Amino acid sequence: MRVIAIVNQKGGCGKTTTAVNLAGCLAGEGSRVLVVDMDPQAHATLALGIDPEHLVEILVEAAPRLSVAPSGIVLSALEQKLAGEPIESRTNRLSAALEGLGDAFDYVLIDCPPNVGLLTFNALRAASEVIVPLETSFFAIHGVQKLLETIALLTERIGRDLGVRILPTLYDGRTRYARQTLAEIRERFGDLCFDTVIRQNVKLREAAQAGRPIASLARSANGAIDYAALAVEVEATAPTPLRTDHASADASREIVVRFRDLRASDVRIAGDFNGWVPDKGVRSLIESEGATRVWTKILRLPPGRYQYRYVVDGEWREDPENPETANGAVGGRNSVLVVR
Repeated sequence: MRVIAIVNQKGGCGKTTTAVNLAGCLAGEGSRVLVVDMDPQAHATLALGIDPEHLVEILVEAAPRLSVAPSGIVLSALEQKLAGEPIESRTNRLSAALEGLGDAFDYVLIDCPPNVGLLTFNALRAASEVIVPLETSFFAIHGVQKLLETIALLTERIGRDLGVRILPTLYDGRTRYARQTLAEIRERFGDLCFDTVIRQNVKLREAAQAGRPIASLARSANGAIDYAALAVEVEATAPTPLRTDHASADASREIVVRFRDLRASDVRIAGDFNGWVPDKGVRSLIESEGATRVWTKILRLPPGRYQYRYVVDGEWREDPENPETANGAVGGRNSVLVVR
C-alpha cells in the first residue's frame, strides 16, 4: 500500500484538486484508492460528493474502487484534545490507523490542511511519499522551500526518507510569465519535479462542485488529461528521495565547507546537490577556532558544478568566504562550488 501525503502550507495551490482527481484516475485504472481528508474544511470530502454534516461511517465509498475517510470541523479541536499526550503518540495516530487497514487499498492519498500543524505532521509520519502541488508563480516557489525544510527535519527525526515530488499546477501556458516560472521551477527542483503539469481548467472546478472526479465527468477536458498523465507517472515511477545520491561512491569526493560565525546557533546548507533541502544527507560538525565558532559541513559529491546557500538561524545567505556566485533561479545570488 503506497501512502502519499499531498502537502503545501499555501492554500489555493491545487492540493485538494490533486488528491481527488489523482484518486479518481488511479481508481479508473483499476487500483483501490482511499482518500484521507485531513483538512477540517472537508473540501476533499465535499469534492467526492459526501456531506460532512451527515456522517456515521469512518470510510465511505464515493465511487467504484474509491473510498474516502471524510473530514469535518471536529478535526479543528484535535490538537487541543491531544495536548496532554506525548509528541510521538500525538503524531502517530494516522499511521497506526492506516496500519490497521492491511492490504485493503493499493493507494492512500492524504489531503492535508494548508498549514504545518499536528494534522500535517500525522500525515507525514504515515506517508512514504509526498506530492507538493506548486502553483506556477514566483512567490509560491519561495514558500515551498520552507516546506521542504520541514519535511527534511521530520525525516531526520523519524529515521527514514520521504520520497518528495513537486507538481506544477494552475499553469496557463498562454502567458510568458507562467512559462518562465515553470522553467524556473524545473531548474530549481530538477528531478524532484513531475513531468506532468496541471493546466488551469474550469472543468476541474465544475467537477468539484458536482462532487465527482473530473475523469468521471469530462474525460476529454484538459484537467482529466493532465491528471490521467499524473496517474500514469505515479504508477510508473518511484519517488525521488531527498538525498545526495548523484553518483556512485567511487565517483564522489569528500568536500569540506566551513562557515564561521560566533553568534549563529544553527547553520545548515542547501543546494542543488540535495534538492535545496537544508542539510538533507549532509554531515555537519561544530568546531572551535579561537574565539570563532566554525560550522563544518561534509559533502560527498561527484565532479561537477554546484550552487548552494547557507541557512543561518533560518536566514538564507551566500557563503561569505566564497567569491564565486551565480544568479539564483528564483532571485538572489547562490554560491558556486566546483568539484574537480
